[in-house]
Amino acid sequence: MPSVRPITPTEHRAYLSSRPSASFLQTPGWARVKSEWRSESLGWFDDAGTQVGVALVLYRKLPKLNRSLAYLPEGPVIDWGSDDLRDWLAPMVAHLRKQGAFAVRIGPPVVTRRWTTAQVKEGIADPAVRLLGEIPPAERTPAGARVVAQLHELGWRHQGVEGGFAAGQPQFVFQIPLRHPDGSQRTEDEVLKGMNQLWRRNIKKAAKEGVEITRGTREDLRAFHELYVHTAERDHFTPRPLGYFETMYDALSADAATPGERFTLWLARHQGDLVASTIAIRVGEHAWYSYGASSTEKREVRGSNAIQWAMISDAIAHGAAVYDLRGITETLDADDSHVGLIQFKVGTGGEAVEYAGEWDLPINRPLYKAFQLYLQRRG
Repeated sequence: MPSVRPITPTEHRAYLSSRPSASFLQTPGWARVKSEWRSESLGWFDDAGTQVGVALVLYRKLPKLNRSLAYLPEGPVIDWGSDDLRDWLAPMVAHLRKQGAFAVRIGPPVVTRRWTTAQVKEGIADPAVRLLGEIPPAERTPAGARVVAQLHELGWRHQGVEGGFAAGQPQFVFQIPLRHPDGSQRTEDEVLKGMNQLWRRNIKKAAKEGVEITRGTREDLRAFHELYVHTAERDHFTPRPLGYFETMYDALSADAATPGERFTLWLARHQGDLVASTIAIRVGEHAWYSYGASSTEKREVRGSNAIQWAMISDAIAHGAAVYDLRGITETLDADDSHVGLIQFKVGTGGEAVEYAGEWDLPINRPLYKAFQLYLQRRG
């Protein structure tokens, strides 16, 4: 059984650099972004003392109590293909219990099901289909099934929300595979041909209109944020403060082995006007579209499509295996407001992907029950 002990951020960073990829939420830099949480880096070690796993743990303390929820977003980074996850998880839980955790929440980065673009479109068009899970998937992964079965057997509780977005990380995402099944890289032309006609036309139109895409600096975050706040007012969501993105830029950039690898700010301008801006993150072979903003004016120049294509092209150029457009909801109900987001992403020709989701293990059951009631009342 592997042992678990705290490690330094440098050891944490070094281990991740030896892996093909890991969620950016499991990097040491993310601890700086979530500064309101206490954080700890953990390492797993085999009998020979070789490091075989890593995790970023975020501790959220309960008010007036010396007890915390231990949260490992999209982690830990361990061998999820193991037939005995107890050996991996038990020493972690024992350590977290000593740290005062009343419960542990993990997010195994393991795919359980996939659906093609055609299947998602057919589901949206079929009034009898409400949820993605009602469509037989193109793939069910044995690895995902093993993880889910073992977590149930070990007493972990799945945290799911039907239809909408859960409070934590999304269980359903939309991704564009950037490699062929044999592992070779797809070309820009191949990815472009996989997009629907509207996406291809909009990318061409942006180029014809003279939309210019550039990489931004830390100083350009202010311009991004002004557009992001405008987007939030238009689309009715609460924006994060500028300081959040400045911290994110500093923290994730410090983790990068090469400049620009981890955090990239993209800007799309038309005749000098900022019409779209996005933040992309890359860890090894996994690239994410993280945040986006767009102007209400000049939508006809299709800056949003142009900037997405620039990010996808950059991911291909850096040998990424997947371009991740992040969360979608499970709903396929054409009358649901979330469907518009799915339809935008479906146009890229990627696939809907379900991960194992987030799982809780109560350690102190009365406190965990009180915590669940608090979350339910908060909504």
